[in-house]
Amino acid sequence: MLAEIKGLNEECGIFGVWNHPQAAEITYYGLHSLQHRGQEGAGIVATDGKVLRGHRNLGLLADVFKHGELEGLPGSGAIGHVRYATAGGKSLGNVQPFLFHFQDSSLALAHNGNLINAKTLRKELESEGAIFQTSSDTEVLAHLMKRSRTGDFMQDLKVALRKVKGGFAYMLLTENAMIAALDPNGFRPLSIGRIGDSYVIASETCAFETVGAEFVRDVEPGELIVVDDDGLHIDSFTKDIKHSICSMEYIYFARPDSDIAGINVHSARKRSGKQLAREAFVDADVVTGVPDSSISAAIGYAEEAGLPYELGLIKNRYVARTFIQPSQELREQGVRMKLSAVRGVVEGKRVVMIDDSIVRGTTSKRIVNLLREAGALEVHVRIASPPLAFPCFYGIDIQTRNELIAANYSVDEICRIIGADSLQYLSEDGLIDAIGRPYPDEPYGGLCMAYFNGDYPTPLYDYEAEYLASLEAQKNGL
Repeated sequence: MLAEIKGLNEECGIFGVWNHPQAAEITYYGLHSLQHRGQEGAGIVATDGKVLRGHRNLGLLADVFKHGELEGLPGSGAIGHVRYATAGGKSLGNVQPFLFHFQDSSLALAHNGNLINAKTLRKELESEGAIFQTSSDTEVLAHLMKRSRTGDFMQDLKVALRKVKGGFAYMLLTENAMIAALDPNGFRPLSIGRIGDSYVIASETCAFETVGAEFVRDVEPGELIVVDDDGLHIDSFTKDIKHSICSMEYIYFARPDSDIAGINVHSARKRSGKQLAREAFVDADVVTGVPDSSISAAIGYAEEAGLPYELGLIKNRYVARTFIQPSQELREQGVRMKLSAVRGVVEGKRVVMIDDSIVRGTTSKRIVNLLREAGALEVHVRIASPPLAFPCFYGIDIQTRNELIAANYSVDEICRIIGADSLQYLSEDGLIDAIGRPYPDEPYGGLCMAYFNGDYPTPLYDYEAEYLASLEAQKNGL
């Protein structure tokens, strides 16, 4: 659906390359294919083996680097970042990669995810004299590394990584190495590719196609990847792992042409649509999907139901990003700017509208209304995931239950609120089977399903008391 209106946003995308003569340029193109993961800011840091140089700013990648800034980033190693804020405000100081200069070295740091013990760690570090330059939880790792004092950079990094909790895919750049690390649950995707003798690491495999890289392998939970002039080195900072890939990556966040844990995202979405048709068939004339992330599921639903798939909704790609609008009224108007219903497709028809999820319900209500205004006789809403009723603490900006419509209303009530003729969701088992159980021996096939059932794969640390209080308040109707 439309992330900036819908209120469901993944935090960031990261990309890095080592041993390439145009490292900054390759990183730019890699980040361009990850722009869907963050539109608030972008940055690149490059190394020539002696000096780390960086440029970052607020805005889209093309705007941040439109005046030849890449020419000022020479070297054969680089990392980059596109940002959507979940922790820390929308300020230039929080745009990554962060660049730290020490007495005898420098370090660039980029992060995708959210640390669930960052507040506690930050308080401890500040009590020991640490001075933070940003409000981002990413900076915590650098302070923990400097506090470790083992005298060995990699050991300091391992000690720090064992202290941070939550969802994280880190990329680090020094004068002589590029390093990546993935949290023990592997919430966020991270993959390794190769361009000849050069290695690339990216949040999604779609970036490999853009830069002409060949897929090598996924980064596994708890792994520490080091790429230097001697090649690729696989290490780990913990053996205490539990695969819990964010199911929303398959449902919504990742691009359809990406593969996560060997499973193609488009194929997973199409299977979810087919399963949805088996679970929630409705007699209708036409099936349409809410662009862009729901189209694959809509095609699957139409195929399984034996109904025609049509482009009943068209996305306008050339309007301002509506998430910056200060009021809900203006954000809702943004739906009309972003989407148009195709009267020639839906007029006089019974329409099945497929969407990937419903967050607050306001966008779904507006889209149902658009279809009715275009002459649809009936609008049946089918959601290619279970009701999203629990907050996420691992890198998605939903952290309270009161903003989730499915946490506060029944399916029949939501149906009435959004104005649909009927509403049905995909079951939990149906979703897991459709995605394909990437790790069949793990709970939920190696997926994190906490958004749907509240079964979090880790303790919630800083968020525990607040979350339990919200559950109690909701139970008591407060």
